[in-house]
Amino acid sequence: MGKVKPRLIGDTEIEEKQKKEQKAKSMEKKMLKSASAKATADEEKKVVKKVRSASAKASATRSKKYTEAKNMVDKNKFYSLNEAIELLKKMKLAKFDQSVELHFVVDETGLKGEVELPFSTGKIVRVKIVDDSVLMDLEKGKIEFDVLVTHPSFMPRLAKFAKVLGPKGLMPNPKAGTVSTKPEDVVKKFEKGMLRWKTEAKFPLIHQMIGKISAEEKNLIANAEKFINAVGKAHIKNAVIKTTMSPSVKLQLN
Repeated sequence: MGKVKPRLIGDTEIEEKQKKEQKAKSMEKKMLKSASAKATADEEKKVVKKVRSASAKASATRSKKYTEAKNMVDKNKFYSLNEAIELLKKMKLAKFDQSVELHFVVDETGLKGEVELPFSTGKIVRVKIVDDSVLMDLEKGKIEFDVLVTHPSFMPRLAKFAKVLGPKGLMPNPKAGTVSTKPEDVVKKFEKGMLRWKTEAKFPLIHQMIGKISAEEKNLIANAEKFINAVGKAHIKNAVIKTTMSPSVKLQLN
């Protein structure tokens, strides 16, 4: 409990004085509270103003080229893969080699699988086999791989890192084919371009890079067709294709 100050009852003059002191302290607290609330509100306004300013600046930076690209897309049309990729190649939105991405709305969460695309996506996949040096790196919090493959004998030693690797989708798993008595063969498979895909954890959405915009049209089309077939047209409710910086182009899959 806080410290309680006794009031002197019976002495009118002292009692009145104590009342005035208490009233003054009460007013002081209200003023401090009001000033604090005002300061908080002012800070909030500053943050909102800053965010809006940054957003407006970012929008202004890309608006001209992006608007031009957006005007090239008929928002009411569903494009064939050939038409869509040809259109994306005409959009000059960035100096770097943009990724070409497929985005699907599917009929359920939990869909997942593997597929080996016929052509390279242009992305370097870092595959490592578990050994003592990898375990030492994990002890230090270093994760320098995109796929981790292991021999079954290392699984007990890897168990302690499951809470770190699991949420990142990096924990070796027999179902994913990353636990094998011949890990070297698995590494070759992933280095050739084997992709593991799945829906988002809570939403029926799939996102996948299938190549770079600099790749030949026929190669991008082949990769896209292979990935679409791996997911299954029956599962795909809506599909779009885009580059890193471009607007989306709706796909006609049937």
